[in-house]
Amino acid sequence: MSKALGTFALVTVLSALLMALSLAVARHGYPYGAFGMKRLDGIAEAGSFLAIAAIYFFSALLMMILPIRAAGVVLTHAADAIFWATIMLFATIVGSLLARWAFGQHEVLWGLFNWRFLFVAAIVAAHLTMNELRRNVLLRSLFFVIFAAVTLACLFWSFSV
Repeated sequence: MSKALGTFALVTVLSALLMALSLAVARHGYPYGAFGMKRLDGIAEAGSFLAIAAIYFFSALLMMILPIRAAGVVLTHAADAIFWATIMLFATIVGSLLARWAFGQHEVLWGLFNWRFLFVAAIVAAHLTMNELRRNVLLRSLFFVIFAAVTLACLFWSFSV
């Protein structure tokens, strides 16, 4: 947990510094600042977490039914990498928005209240409790069904609001 928080904090600070640099360069009239802001804004958006969640919860579903060795391979080569990518993408969004807020764009923080960021919380919660879910047969069976439902919902539900 502390490693995840440390990674989140570091990536947030780094992306905030890069966004602040881009904003400062753009404020001085150079077009390169707009390019930097566009690239940082294009890295991730709330909607991209739907596809990430579908992949993560499909790998979590596999971990519930596979034998321990195969589940370990899925954990280390898929679920763990997706977890860290989710942390990095969300931290980039938060850092970019904080830098914009520091430069006087106070309304941008409302972007953090997008309901699609709940998928980030779901991925983090599932990843941090995965050990407990694998140990208990009843929880494993229950979360197999839950992970299947979430995977299918992320893939096929429109989630239009």
